Amino acid sequence: MLQLTQRERGLLEDQQSHEQLCVYKYKSYAQQAQDPVLKQMFQKHAQHEQQHLNTVNQILSGQVPAMNQQQGQQLGQQQGQQQQSMQQSPNMQQQNMASQGLLSSVAGSSSQANEDDLQLCRDMLVTEQYISSSYDSAIFQFNNPQVRQAFNHIQKEEQQHGQELLQYLQQNSIM
Repeated sequence: MLQLTQRERGLLEDQQSHEQLCVYKYKSYAQQAQDPVLKQMFQKHAQHEQQHLNTVNQILSGQVPAMNQQQGQQLGQQQGQQQQSMQQSPNMQQQNMASQGLLSSVAGSSSQANEDDLQLCRDMLVTEQYISSSYDSAIFQFNNPQVRQAFNHIQKEEQQHGQELLQYLQQNSIM
């Protein structure tokens, strides 16, 4: 059973509220997003954030999280698949729409939808940056090596989310 100091408990409660907000925002933004690629990314990130929340809750309840190499391998595979999907998607979407004669008729409305999607993406990028930095600070406040390892793992995923969001922005706008 993991014994937490009052300070550690306070830091964990902060991380818990951050992860709850992330899960909420990603789920909400997945429903609002118009671009299927962005919608899928938000749904995937919501699942990761739920895993992070579960890990934080586990630590708060005094359990030591079991972080293993398989989780790291899964993350690497998911990163490669997401990057490949994002690189192919904008061109494929345009080709599909053009072949259906939809590109010109949707151009006006898609411009606003695209801007709305970009705003959602920018907001999540700022959120991920903040949460990643909060884990960076919190990791040094814990003595337990397994908790530190769990925070390190979560922070890497937060940084990966930020990278994917940034790539999406770069491919779909001038930031």
